[in-house]
Amino acid sequence: MTANQTTAVLIPCLNEEKTIGKVVEDFRRELPDAQIYVYDNASDDRTSEIAAAAGAIVRLAPERGKGNVLRRMLRDIDADRYVLVDGDDTYPAQDVHALLDSLDNGWDMVVGDRLSSTYFTENKRPFHNSGNRLVRSVINHTFHAQIRDVMSGYRAFNNLFAKSYAVMANGFEIETEMTIFALDHKIRVTEVPVQYRDRIEGSESKLSTFSDGAKVLNMISGSFTRTARCRSSAQPA
Repeated sequence: MTANQTTAVLIPCLNEEKTIGKVVEDFRRELPDAQIYVYDNASDDRTSEIAAAAGAIVRLAPERGKGNVLRRMLRDIDADRYVLVDGDDTYPAQDVHALLDSLDNGWDMVVGDRLSSTYFTENKRPFHNSGNRLVRSVINHTFHAQIRDVMSGYRAFNNLFAKSYAVMANGFEIETEMTIFALDHKIRVTEVPVQYRDRIEGSESKLSTFSDGAKVLNMISGSFTRTARCRSSAQPA
């Protein structure tokens, strides 16, 4: 861990009582000096109780939606380095070192690339894969970029990014919005490969492939429209 830098692990959660304890314990083991925050998004199970018992700082975020939770997190929490990860234990905590090492080498945001993992190369979630490819193609073409996993939920970013990023998204489109914001504002972003694994039995995803996919596409359209307007207004008369 880089000397004198503070690190905050951000874990938005909704009904993750089966996995949140392990996630918190794993990150406490990998980053013993970090502050680990679990923001409970109005769960109706024991998520908060289990997270607190595992050593997390638990806060409530009653307005449903992952984007709404992250907005509150970035408003509340001040750190030099941030790690954003899901509470479903699909992202291994040990991969956090690769993310933070790249961040410390001068990048402003480091995205965990799941698509290079065995999970995705075996094509276990074909509709998710095709949606990711479509979104990636549109974004990379627009910004002349080469981001592979624009929708990854495993990221590290610095204070510059955290405090300049105005969260507009409400739900699961948040990761795509983060990627677009970084590219549009010339913020330095890179990727490192991370592993990805299935949820454990009895743990259910809150992501809807089609409805949340439509929200992502609408968000992209809105972001591009706002960007075009801002660039147009910046042109001299």
